[in-house]
Amino acid sequence: MGSNASEVALDLFPYLKVYKDGTLERIAGVEVVSPGLDPETDVLSKDIVIVPETGVSARIYRPNLATTHEKLPLVVYFHGGAFCVASPAFPNYHTSLNKLVAEANIVALSVDYRLVPEFPLPTAYEDSWAALEWIASHKEGDSCQEAWIKDHADLDQVFLAGDSAGSNIAHHLALRLKDSDLGQKLKILGIGMIHPYFWGTNPIGSEFADQFRKELVDKWWLYVCPSDKGCDDPLINPFVDGSSDLSGLACDGILVIVAEKDILKDRGRLYYDKLVKSGWTGKAEIMETEGEDHVFHIFNPDCAKAKSLIKRLASFLNQGKAPVE
Repeated sequence: MGSNASEVALDLFPYLKVYKDGTLERIAGVEVVSPGLDPETDVLSKDIVIVPETGVSARIYRPNLATTHEKLPLVVYFHGGAFCVASPAFPNYHTSLNKLVAEANIVALSVDYRLVPEFPLPTAYEDSWAALEWIASHKEGDSCQEAWIKDHADLDQVFLAGDSAGSNIAHHLALRLKDSDLGQKLKILGIGMIHPYFWGTNPIGSEFADQFRKELVDKWWLYVCPSDKGCDDPLINPFVDGSSDLSGLACDGILVIVAEKDILKDRGRLYYDKLVKSGWTGKAEIMETEGEDHVFHIFNPDCAKAKSLIKRLASFLNQGKAPVE
C-alpha cells in the first residue's frame, strides 16, 4: 500500500478504517471458525445457502442428540456489528449460539446478512426478511426444504433474537410482518433483544455525560446510513415522526436486555417503556445486567453474568413449550 493509499480517510473505531484510495480495512469481526460438532455443548452446526439469488447464507444449529420425535422452537438470530462487521462464523458469535442452543434446547438459524458499505442499507434488512420467507417456505411443502428445519423445528414456535444491530433488525422485521402476507404464514412468538442498537440525535440519560461515546455512536450510524435524517432516521430512532407505532409489532412477547455500562442502555430502557405504553397487547420484559458493557456476553461468554443472560434468554425462548414432567 503506497503512502497516499495508507492515509486514513475515516477511522470508524473500533470497527474499520477507510483509506483515501477507497480501500476498506475491517479491524473487528473478521475472524471465522468452521461449523461442526462443538464438543463442549454437543451442538451441531452447518452453513447453508438460504437465498440462492443473492448468495445469502446462514449457519444453522441444533442439539446433536435432537430426535425427529420432538420438534424444538426455532430462533432466527441476527448478529451485531453496527451493520458493517462480523458474521455468524465470527468465533464469539459461534460460541454464543452454541451455548444458547444447548441451554434452551432449540434450533437456531444465524443469518449472514450482507454488510455496509459493500451492500448499503436497507440490504441487511432485506436479506433478513428473505431469511424469514425462506423459513416460511417450509410450511408450504416447498421441495427445497432444509432437513434440520423440516425434521427438528416447530414452525409454530418461531422467535427472533439478536444483539445490538441484530436487535434493530428484529424490531423492523416484526413491524413489517404486521400487515404482510408473510405475517399470515409465519407467526413470531417473541423477540429477544440483547443491548438493542437504537439511537437519536438528541442525547438522553447517561449520553449527556458521555460525549465521547455519544459522538462515536453518531459516527457509526452516519457512516452506515448517510441521509439528511442523520441519527433520527426511523431505521435507528423508533420514536421520531415517520416511525411505525410500536403497537404494531407482530409478536406476543419481547425481552429487552440492557447492560448498566452500555452507552445504548437508555435507548433500550426507553424502548421498553414506550412499548409498555403503546397499546401493544403482548408481554414485555426487561433485564439489566449490572456492571457490564455492550455485548459483554459475546466477548466473555464464560463469566457468571453471561451465563445468567443466556439462561434468562433461554427461559424466554421456552415459554411456548409444555412443561417437562
